[in-house]
Amino acid sequence: MPTIGNAQLKLLEKLCNACAVSGDEGEVRKIVLEELKGHAEDVRVDALGNVLVTRAGSGKKRLKVMLSAHMDEVGFMLVTDDGEGLFRFETVGGIDIRQLPGKAVLIGKDHLPGVIGARPIHLTTIEERKQKIPLDALRIDIGPGGGKVKPGDRATFATRFQRNGPVLIAKAFDNRLGVVTLLELVKNAPANIDLLAAFTVQEEIGMRGAKVAAYTFNPDLAIVVDATPANDLPGWDDEENDSFNTKLGLGPAIYIADGNTLSDPRLVRHLSETAQAEGIPVQFRQPGGGGTDAGAIHKARSGVPSVSVSVPHRYSHTAASIARLDDWKNTLTLLHAALRRLTPELLASERG
Repeated sequence: MPTIGNAQLKLLEKLCNACAVSGDEGEVRKIVLEELKGHAEDVRVDALGNVLVTRAGSGKKRLKVMLSAHMDEVGFMLVTDDGEGLFRFETVGGIDIRQLPGKAVLIGKDHLPGVIGARPIHLTTIEERKQKIPLDALRIDIGPGGGKVKPGDRATFATRFQRNGPVLIAKAFDNRLGVVTLLELVKNAPANIDLLAAFTVQEEIGMRGAKVAAYTFNPDLAIVVDATPANDLPGWDDEENDSFNTKLGLGPAIYIADGNTLSDPRLVRHLSETAQAEGIPVQFRQPGGGGTDAGAIHKARSGVPSVSVSVPHRYSHTAASIARLDDWKNTLTLLHAALRRLTPELLASERG
């Protein structure tokens, strides 16, 4: 059984502190490849930059199970050098522009420090204060002589990983929590399946890596490991929040539906029954928007039965997110137990 201890926490810290905006996932890919040494017979990097891992099981009639976790994160791309260390930029992935002014960032391969700058509030007009600051009014500022960066370089939030007892704080829990969980599953792969692990690229800009990886693997079924927003804060009117997506502390979130996928009901039942049999707390993600790599995987080739399981975290796609250690532990436990219990008979049953 895989466990989460100091080694796994240090690995999560290393992954979260890495900079890997969509299309430039090299830092995380390097960590993943290093961690996989000695744990799989086939590890390769495809044309898009996905890390594709095969770990064969033993016995007859083994299911080919694809597990996917994306390596990329939201961030920024420098697009124009305005001189004097000021750069126009574009967002990469879904980012709320309202929360950007004043945020510290790290830029390029050398992690050069910078700040997202905007005009101070006391120098704006009353009318300007009523409106959202447009992206073209913001600049990434490294100061004159601050270092060598250029248009095309990526930038990420400069937040460093922290642990406060049962609470974890970092940028990019979406989806470094999935990456570290998938690494542990590869290292502790159950023998009853052929585990096909895809550490994918460019999820935040359209699930592009997952589409290619699913075509390559052609699996019998797929489970996507991700992190999902927990919209569980109290309502502004002090009434009970009944529009939450997931909640911290209630365990891994099993997807029934999201903006891109209707999960295979057989896999939803299998995960739910596994959780009940093993005494693992779980929750069901509220249907609605958003999506995971499952949105691309389930439509690959002639179709792939797919489901997503995510670790809930607050403040997704911002400079800092909060997650619970127990939710991560229970996610890993649930996935490993569900894989151990998989048999070909599951897919022979009625889809429902």
